[in-house]
Amino acid sequence: MTQKTSRRDFLKTSGLLGAVGIGANLFPKWMPRLAFAKSQAQVRGDVLVAIFLRGGIDGLSAVVPYGDGKHYYDARPTLAVGAPGSGSGAAIDLDGYFGLHPIMAPLADLYRDGHLAVVHAAGLTDSTRSHFDAMQFMEYGTPGNKTTGTGWIGRHLQTAATRNDSPFRAVGMGAMVPNSLRGTVTPLSLRSIADFHLRGREGELRRAQDSLARLYHQAAPQDELDAQAGLVFETVDILQSLNGDGYQPANGAVYPEDGDGFGFALRQVAQLIKANVGLEVACIDLGGWDTHENQGTHGGFFQHQLNTLARGLAAFYTDMQEYMSGVSVVTMSEFGRRVAENASYGTDHGHGNFMLLMGGGAQGGQVYANWPTLAPERLNDGDLAITTDYRDVLAEVLTRRLNNPAIDQIFPGLAHTAPNIVVPRSFA
Repeated sequence: MTQKTSRRDFLKTSGLLGAVGIGANLFPKWMPRLAFAKSQAQVRGDVLVAIFLRGGIDGLSAVVPYGDGKHYYDARPTLAVGAPGSGSGAAIDLDGYFGLHPIMAPLADLYRDGHLAVVHAAGLTDSTRSHFDAMQFMEYGTPGNKTTGTGWIGRHLQTAATRNDSPFRAVGMGAMVPNSLRGTVTPLSLRSIADFHLRGREGELRRAQDSLARLYHQAAPQDELDAQAGLVFETVDILQSLNGDGYQPANGAVYPEDGDGFGFALRQVAQLIKANVGLEVACIDLGGWDTHENQGTHGGFFQHQLNTLARGLAAFYTDMQEYMSGVSVVTMSEFGRRVAENASYGTDHGHGNFMLLMGGGAQGGQVYANWPTLAPERLNDGDLAITTDYRDVLAEVLTRRLNNPAIDQIFPGLAHTAPNIVVPRSFA
């Protein structure tokens, strides 16, 4: 057996090859996937926090087009959210036409104070109603093309001016790396800051490090495996310097503890940003939005999930107040739901949806919508039509806040039209 094989076998059996690679499918899908730069001084642009609402959230119940009148209320006799002032469970008015679901009240003040912007009738322009295809197209950033192979965030990291060789350039916390992060920057996988360990056996970490030191040349790497082992040492040192259990959110922020760990994921992202390790991108999932039956817009499952989303975002903003001028948060979902509710008191796969932008340069306090209305003749096969390509929103964040003008490479084929939702950041 050659030395190279022995070293590779050691990495595999110790779990460290997975630690510096994509990693095994061991942890919950909600955990954030993270991309880091070597130091904060090298990060020229906002930290991007991309939140994917998997399952197709019902945007017509989250951001309610009550101004559409009968076209909305006649289509949803049991699921519609009442217009502002209509009594218990009424929407929170945003602009005289749209309103927030009342459970999203934690975000209302952020909207009024100009820190939260809403985009409606947005989404993936491909007509698919398949979860798998829609998520793949959206994360690849190439609607209709399944052969792209890399994600839009991966291509952003590849083309960004802040390239470096840090082990934290791309980190994934969870079971799998989302398609949006796939690319030349290989994510590092770990469970969490507080629980970083070697297969749950803390005492073995030092023995693994000692063994690596004997097998590899970290000071002067001779091959790829030497360099990879060096990254393990650097990664362990940084993670051990962070006290995940001891982190105290600022300003009295309280993250939700439900929602399959969504609040925990946001809390970790906040800690990493404050730790100044150079976080560039964090991708977080919140699923459970495929509400075909008994959707629960009023007091049921949907309302519970929406509450988790709103409380999580509000807590993150509260915790990160002094940092939010350099953080851009954006939410998206693979598609919306149909306008008409179904016979099972749920909603089926639709098309147009909403996006939220928070912090950074978001010009909040507005609903950006080239609204097609819900009039039957304006629907797309029974669904809300899309008038804003989600890529246009992301492209504007990338160019104006993350200092990456390479939109032709990140979103090939996109004829970018700026929706003017965020203000440019100074990159001097």
